[in-house]
Amino acid sequence: MLKIFRILIVALAAIFISIFGTIYALLRLRHPSSVGVVARWFGALHKLVGLELITRKKPEINYPVVYIGNHQNNYDMVTISSMVAEKTVSIGKKSLIWIPFFGLVYWATGNIFIHREKRSSAIETMNKAGQIVKERNVAVWMFPEGTRSRGRGLLPFKTGAFHLAISAGVPIVPVVCSNLHNKVDLNRSNNGTVICEMLDPIDTSGYSVKTSKN
Repeated sequence: MLKIFRILIVALAAIFISIFGTIYALLRLRHPSSVGVVARWFGALHKLVGLELITRKKPEINYPVVYIGNHQNNYDMVTISSMVAEKTVSIGKKSLIWIPFFGLVYWATGNIFIHREKRSSAIETMNKAGQIVKERNVAVWMFPEGTRSRGRGLLPFKTGAFHLAISAGVPIVPVVCSNLHNKVDLNRSNNGTVICEMLDPIDTSGYSVKTSKN
C-alpha cells in the first residue's frame, strides 16, 4: 500500500514540477540557471521515497567546467540532481524530449539534446556545447557512461565529455553518488542514506583530444 501511495505522490509531484518548471524557465527566456533550480526541485523528492540525502559540494569552483556524474538508475532524478550547480546545462539523449511532461521542462530549461546514434550529429552537438561554454560562460553536466549502470558498477566512459572539456579548455569535475542498486524498497519507510559528493576539479590543459582516450 505504501508503495502505491509513494508512486502516486512522486508521479504527481514530478508532473507539477515539470509544468511549473517549464513556465518558470520560459518566463526567464531559458536562462541557464533554470536548470539548476528545477533540478534541485526534483532532488527535494528524495524524502518521498524514504531516502536521506547528504550532499558535499564545492562552492568555490569557478565556471565554466564540465561536470561528469555516475548514472545509476531512475532514482538519480531525486538524488544526484541535487548536485547540479547554478548556470549549468546538461547534455541528454534526444529521446528525452518524448517523455511526457519531463521532456518539455528539459527542453525549456535550456538543456542540449544529442543524437548519439549519428556520429556526425553527436560531434556537431559537442561543438555546439563547446561554443555555449565559451560564449555564455556556463558549465555542462554529462553522464559519460551514456546509460544507467543498474548495479553493474561504473561502466566504460564515452569520450564526448572529455573531448568537450579539452576542446573548451575547462576542467572536469567528477560528481559521485553512493550505490543505490536494490537499496530502495518503496514499501519500506526508511531506505537509508545516499551520499553525493563533488570531487576536486581535474585540469585538462595537459591533454589533447587525441590523448583523451588514455
